[in-house]
Amino acid sequence: MAEKNTKLSRRQFLGIAWGGSLSLLFAQGAIAFLKFIEPVTSGGFGGEIYAGKIEEFAINSINRVLKGRFYISRAEEGIIALWQKCPHLGCSVPWDEEEGQFHCSCHGSLFNEVGEVLSGPAPRPLDYFPSEIKEGEVWVDTGTPQQRSKHDSSHVTKV
Repeated sequence: MAEKNTKLSRRQFLGIAWGGSLSLLFAQGAIAFLKFIEPVTSGGFGGEIYAGKIEEFAINSINRVLKGRFYISRAEEGIIALWQKCPHLGCSVPWDEEEGQFHCSCHGSLFNEVGEVLSGPAPRPLDYFPSEIKEGEVWVDTGTPQQRSKHDSSHVTKV
């Protein structure tokens, strides 16, 4: 009886190694692509964000919430979540504590504590996000920024 040679040749081994390597590469690429196209879940910008407990926001204060890209402005009557994006050209608008107003560093627009335009070129007040107070916690829906032509008390969430 003749014995069969069960050893792999060098060519066969390299073929299997290359095939396995390419399979792993394509599998990793497919997994990365699927993770990339997976929709963002709540908890990040574009969804509902926990801003903090209501007692963390002192009356007549402005607090930045980095995760949501907005400011919580707290007045006697309630809170308003102001988007940090300038309605003129979309620049980020920081709060200047010393002057008590928002300053757009790109084109010089100024806004007060509720987002009203104090000086142009911004065509309208800062946009705001709907907010809700649930069991003493402030939740802000960053998925639906609200444009407005002027500030109104209906934009404020009562505390």
